[in-house]
Amino acid sequence: MLGFIYIDSSYLIFVFPALLFAFYAQFKVKNTFNKYSRVPNKKGLTGADVARIILERNGLYDVRVEKVGGELTDHYDPRSKVLRLSQVVYGSNSVAAIGVAAHEAGHAIQHSVGYGPLTLRSSLVPLAGIGSNMGFPLFLMGLIFSFEPLMYAGIIAFSLAVAFYLITLPVEFNASSRAIRSLEDTAVLDYDEVDPAKKVLSAAAMTYVASAAVAIGHLLRLLLIAGRRRR
Repeated sequence: MLGFIYIDSSYLIFVFPALLFAFYAQFKVKNTFNKYSRVPNKKGLTGADVARIILERNGLYDVRVEKVGGELTDHYDPRSKVLRLSQVVYGSNSVAAIGVAAHEAGHAIQHSVGYGPLTLRSSLVPLAGIGSNMGFPLFLMGLIFSFEPLMYAGIIAFSLAVAFYLITLPVEFNASSRAIRSLEDTAVLDYDEVDPAKKVLSAAAMTYVASAAVAIGHLLRLLLIAGRRRR
């Protein structure tokens, strides 16, 4: 996400604290995942095994589980009904990998039951992309040329990206809740292994909260700058 080059009081008030939170969230999720990636689950199941178990438990036999490159690039693709797990999750039997795989399976379950926030987020993807890419350039052009309509067009465009970040929160929290419930229902993890999985998912959820906070901080800054110009 691009911001302004210069740093002023509005940046320090609205954006900088959110960025610090985002850096902490990234550190926390990596540290938590690395910690529990060294703890194997007692049944020896891999991330791919657990994803398949949860999917089939929910009648999702048509969802494929595939390996994808990169680290923590795990995601569910609703268009092709493919659950993609990163290399450190797909073949790993760690408690951390199990938690991540179950979370992605949670997204597949959301898709199958028509979970409203997920449907809304999917519909916002193209608009959010436009808003994220065009919001700041439009605002800056309006600021440079003192053309208020262009400034507010930029704000409206960027608001679409902010809306995407906000609607992502219930989607991710719900997927984690479904993941924990599935891990307990299927008993793929013993009782004492569920809590570490929760910690991994909680740390991951913090990164989404941080991203939303950064987006909101940028939006508030744009509104403040626009308000100053009007005066």
